[in-house]
This record gives sequence, C-alpha cells and structure tokens, in this order.
Amino acid sequence: MTPFLDEQKPTNMSMFTDLYELTMCASYLDNNMFQPATFDLFVRRLPENRGYLLFAGLEQALHYLENIEFTGEHLAYLRKQGFSQNFIKYLEDFEFTGDVWAMPEGTIAFPCEPLIRVTAPIIEAQLVETFLLNTVNLQTMIATKASRVVQAARGKPVVEFGLRREHGIDAGMKVARASYIAGCQGTSNVLAGMEHDIPVFGTMAHSFVMAFENEVDAFRAFVKTFPDKSTLLIDTYNDLAGAENAAVVAKELEAKGHKLGGVRLDSGDLTEISKKVRQLLNERGLNHMSIFASGDLDEYKIQELLNKGSKIDAFGVGTRMGTSSDRPYVDVIYKLCETQNPNGEFAPIMKLSEGKVTLPGRKQVYRYEDKEGSYVKDVIALADERLDQEPLLIQVMEDGKRTYEIPTLNEVRSKAKENLSRLPEQYKKLTDPQVYPVELSKMLEDLANKLTQKLMNH
Repeated sequence: MTPFLDEQKPTNMSMFTDLYELTMCASYLDNNMFQPATFDLFVRRLPENRGYLLFAGLEQALHYLENIEFTGEHLAYLRKQGFSQNFIKYLEDFEFTGDVWAMPEGTIAFPCEPLIRVTAPIIEAQLVETFLLNTVNLQTMIATKASRVVQAARGKPVVEFGLRREHGIDAGMKVARASYIAGCQGTSNVLAGMEHDIPVFGTMAHSFVMAFENEVDAFRAFVKTFPDKSTLLIDTYNDLAGAENAAVVAKELEAKGHKLGGVRLDSGDLTEISKKVRQLLNERGLNHMSIFASGDLDEYKIQELLNKGSKIDAFGVGTRMGTSSDRPYVDVIYKLCETQNPNGEFAPIMKLSEGKVTLPGRKQVYRYEDKEGSYVKDVIALADERLDQEPLLIQVMEDGKRTYEIPTLNEVRSKAKENLSRLPEQYKKLTDPQVYPVELSKMLEDLANKLTQKLMNH
C-alpha cells in the first residue's frame, strides 16, 4: 500500500511541501551549495500532562524518502511559479541520496532527543523537511494520546472509533495505524483494517434502531443478519428498556444455538447505567454478554468511570483520541546541527534564539535501565561517543537506499508495549507526571557551551 492520500498519484507527495523549502533549495542551487549537512528531527517540549512520547511515522517517512520525484506536471507548475530553468532541471533528476538514522517506531522518547537524523547534501536535506515533520507530528501525537487511553482502560479493550471526526482520509488512515501501535484492539476504519491488517469492529447506529417501529424488532433484524457477532445499541430511547429488549433477543438467539455478544451504551451516566444493565443481564443468565461504552470518551473520562466502579468491559474512543483534542499537535521541529566546511570536515552549529536553543553536532541517544529493566534516564551524546549502553538511533538509509527491514505493524505494536511497560508509573501519570531525566553527555555539554560563547561573540 502507498500510505498517502492520493493513491492514483503517489509521486504527488514530492509536492507536499511548503513553498519556502523550494525557494531555499533554489537559492542553494544558485549559490552552488551542495555540501553535506545534518538535520535533527525532534520534539522541543512535551505537551501538557504528557510525560513521554511514543514515536510513530517512520515507515511513511522512509517510503517518502525512497520514492520522492518530480514529474512533468510538477515541473510545469513550478515553472509557472517563477522558478528558474536551472532549478527545474535539477528537480527533474532529483533523488534523495542521504543517510538516515532513526529510533525504531514504537520507541518512547523525550524532548530534544533526535527521532530522525538526516545527513545529506543540504539542498536534499532541506527539501524533505515539511513531509517528515507532518507525518511524525500526526502519528506520534496520536500514538502518544492513544497509549494514554489504553493505559487508563487498565487492560480493558479500547477500539479506535474516530474516523468521522478525523481530519481527512490520510489522517483517518494514520490515526487507525498509530492507535493500533499504541495498544488499541482495533478500529472502526474498514480501509485501515484491510490495508494494515488491523482488526475492525462495529455495532450499529441509532438510525438503524429508529428505522423500525419497535426497538426489539430492530434488534431481531440485526441479529438475523449477524447471529454470532452482534452488539446491540440500547440507549436510543431508554437504556434499561433497551437492555430488557436485548435480553429477550439474546434468549431467542440462545434457543437457536447462538450467543449475543453484548450491548453498547453511548450516553448518560455510564457508571450508574452500566451497573444496572450488568445486574439485569446477570439476573437473566446472560453473564457472558459484555457492556461496551462510547460517547465523548478519553483517558480522563475512562479513568473516572473505572474509579467509580463502572461495569464497562470495553471502550470505543473516537473524537477526543482521533484528534488528540486536549493537545492536537506536538512541538516537533527539524533543525540544522552541522555542515561540512571547505576542508571537508563537519562543523557543529546551533541556534541561540530565546526559548529555541538547539543542540549542536551529530548526536546519539542512550537509555539506562535499573536491574529490573525499568528505564531510569536517557543521555544525549555526540554520535562518535561510545557510552556503555545500546544506542537508540539505528541506521535506516544509506546513500538514499533503505538499509532497514520494515517491521510488521504487530512487531511495532509489541515494541511499543514493551517500551511502555518499562517506563515507571510516575512518568505515565495522566496529570502532572514527573519529568523523566534526560541528560547531556559531558562532551556534548562542553561543545554546546564552547559554541555558544563563540556565536555570542560574532
């Protein structure tokens, strides 16, 4: 599958960029600037109430870097925008030739740690900025949000239900993927289920119930079609009356050798309703039937429901997770950290803007664990340092060719589960989590201080 919006024209992703990337590249070309440079893609600071990030989006980033090209249609459009024939000719033969290092998808990460590191001729490294930021922002934001929802559910299944409120087709596909990585059991998105082999789930809408004269008739009609995999929506008119009707239909199914899967609640006081519905079903010998809840849920609401002793067995979470409603972006940036000088040596550089200082040089990240395997701190170091831990960034592309075997989605999901299980609880609190320790190596700290002094004296 080509994981982008326009399936008929996948190469259009090369034009999925900000204009200023192209204008800078045109000027690089005009001034014969082809020297290699390194850019870091990282998150400057965590969103409110987030103690970590769950990195996602690498697969789509690599697909983009491998396939970027400019067609005749693209070049004709850019010619109309005033770009020179020299630059048009350059783009006609463009391909990405750089080296890329990255954290594997499913790795938890923290502020200022490079998620992706690109070393390439500066014109190439600059041109790919917008796409990389866009895909990592969305998927990392959603994976992080979804992991919090899954954590709040305390082992009860969570299904991603947000397709109708997510921001377009491409976002809808990526939300389903990122949520599954984060631990959701599946999605309502059928296309995502087909393309990514994610389990799909669905019940019924109120409109289906309202299309029949009597609620019980609607239930009978539905289970006639799906006798072994039905969940009935019981709150269209009155939730307890709906539960009674569902129980009647369940008994009718049992007489025919089938079992009703469960009922769904979508409104009202879910804690109190779920308790009453559970009691009603149990009294009728329907202990096996699950209670599925939806309706403006997020990690905070789920935590509240479970703290109050609700009898909900599974959750459908839509808008608030699919848009990360409390923080619909992460502060992801892509910054130059070294350039090659005329002598062929790489020279570290950094930005000193107030509140936006960056770290110089090509970097690596190391993670430290205690004897039980729990994470205790990270250290950001220079790439040529050798610390006594396995580095987190691995090489994924060399000379523009992928050197990394893309893991399956289930492998990424397993990695995310393991990473999250090893992060202590104080960093995963839904509100006011503790700050996970991220340190700079002595060599990186000394370099940053030395370079700061030099740049301040310019």
